[in-house]
Amino acid sequence: MKKLLHSMIFLALAIVVPVSTMAGVDVSIGIALPPPVVFEAPPPVVVLPDTNYVYVVPDINVDLFFWNGWWWRPWEGRWYRSRYYNRGWVYYNHVPSFYFDVDPEWRGYYRGRDWHGHRWNYEMIPNRRLQQNWRGWRNNQHWERHERNWDVQGYQRRPQQEMHELRYQRREQYQQRPEVQQHQQQMQERQRQPHGQQPQHHQQPPQQHSAPQGQQHQGDPQHQKPKGEHERGDGDTR
Repeated sequence: MKKLLHSMIFLALAIVVPVSTMAGVDVSIGIALPPPVVFEAPPPVVVLPDTNYVYVVPDINVDLFFWNGWWWRPWEGRWYRSRYYNRGWVYYNHVPSFYFDVDPEWRGYYRGRDWHGHRWNYEMIPNRRLQQNWRGWRNNQHWERHERNWDVQGYQRRPQQEMHELRYQRREQYQQRPEVQQHQQQMQERQRQPHGQQPQHHQQPPQQHSAPQGQQHQGDPQHQKPKGEHERGDGDTR
């Protein structure tokens, strides 16, 4: 009778609790969270050419990306994502698939308004407009259409084979970063530790980043979860 009761309780939990939650209960235990990035107003972004619609906050000293309905940031060899640009970060146990499309030199191109020798007339996109339009822009290929061409004058997108080679090179270079290798070693050590002997999250002090002058506070539509989005994988629809 007790065995039957235990079986019924376990079955009820399996129905109520999502499988992903049951399987990943302690995946991120002991992994430090990145320091919060504090903004005076929602930050504008620019779209990066030659990507699968990756947006980036350009005028801060940390990498903060928006892609496919999520905000993403690397920190100390690890990746985190959130529905919010300034809070709610959760450890993500993979490198998001968009990252190897991102040109490592994008900051220099942004400052010089030059994308590989072509004038880059990028548009600063307010957060509200991004949240309202990112899905439609992706579906309609808004930024890469001929009349916009990523806002790069006279630019032709790299051939597919060249893009594959670049992704491979960037992946190899990423794996050689000291902080990435250190994180991989830590994860291997974590797997060898007995269950229950891992430390808890550590929250870092906030980092202050001022929004560009003249930018006003806006409503924050990102507080609402994008419709149709579910927390599975990295949301890659390619």
